Amino acid sequence: MNNQPKTQTPKSQMSNQSKTQNHKSKIQTPLGVLIHGAGWVSTQHIAAFAANPNTEVVAISSRTVKGARQRAAEFGLDVPCFEDYAAALAQPGVDIISICTPQHLHAEHVIAAADAGKHVVIEKPAAQSMAELHAMQAAISRAGVKSVVSFVLRWNPMFVKLKQMSAAGDFGEIFCVETDYQSYSGDWWGGFSLGRTLAKGGSAMLVAGCHAIDALRWFAAQGEFEAADPIEIFAYEGGKRGRSTTQYNPVTNSWHEGEPLEYAGVEMILVKFSNGVLGKVGVNFECIQPYRFPVQIFGDQGSAKDNKIWSHRYPEQRDWIEFDTIRPDSADVSHHPFQGEIDHFVNCIQNNVESHCNLADAIKTHAIVFAAQECYRTGRPVGL
Repeated sequence: MNNQPKTQTPKSQMSNQSKTQNHKSKIQTPLGVLIHGAGWVSTQHIAAFAANPNTEVVAISSRTVKGARQRAAEFGLDVPCFEDYAAALAQPGVDIISICTPQHLHAEHVIAAADAGKHVVIEKPAAQSMAELHAMQAAISRAGVKSVVSFVLRWNPMFVKLKQMSAAGDFGEIFCVETDYQSYSGDWWGGFSLGRTLAKGGSAMLVAGCHAIDALRWFAAQGEFEAADPIEIFAYEGGKRGRSTTQYNPVTNSWHEGEPLEYAGVEMILVKFSNGVLGKVGVNFECIQPYRFPVQIFGDQGSAKDNKIWSHRYPEQRDWIEFDTIRPDSADVSHHPFQGEIDHFVNCIQNNVESHCNLADAIKTHAIVFAAQECYRTGRPVGL
């Protein structure tokens, strides 16, 4: 179960997001949820929807009906289980579909869900290409359904506090942000067999580093519920791992033989945003260390390094002020704030407003990933 605190969507966020505040229709609850994909991350989607008083998991589908039934049994759910996605989509009482399948299947599954008139929760990365992302967004727009992409760190308590401080002017005007995703990628992670490949993983930035890119966009914008728009990037890829079959396991701090990565293990990207902020973001799948997700924010009146603050608000400070919080310091999905994401999304559906993390916004995060790949091919800056 996810033990993160619930985060309800503030009224100020609702007013900022809504383009249809005068058209709030009454939504019947509980909203029925289909969990599609019964892998590791589905456990947190199920737990979060079960804990929300306005939703109910009514079906589970997966690659095999056996897998779907095992997940249902784990949570004590007596619900229909499917291996036929079309049959699951036709199940009565489904309002929301959580897409928890491998990333190379997301486009097909999201488009089918939208065409069936269902709201969608989309695990990250949302898709394998910009073409897929635009096709998914077209289907969502056509159907008039709501979407949210699981860049769940937007609901991490440290992230929430830093965004509140930034919006309140504690750092002054933001001019530079740095974020990193540092986690050795190997078969300790259940999705490695697919995620390590070019065809079904794509790149280190796409598989996991996109979390750091989204964090970069999030903190580069001053508003509490706003992410910055990228306009140009330049990137490098590298590392020393190459096609080595020797793997490190950060959980056991040991080495063994295993399958190699099919892409570079290290990527670094410089980003220019439309508001003038400069950003630096990296992903490191080769680091011999525990998982880390460092965040640095620089403003003209203060700075933040993770949960350590230096601000004009405290003119007598002589050392960094550290606030107690839950930091994004684990790769375990049970540590991630899915409850905050799901509670927020349910509020969006009930109030007929768009999420700040909907697919249209998430496309901007993914655009940086794919622009970096173009930069590797051309050696030139890429405009967005």
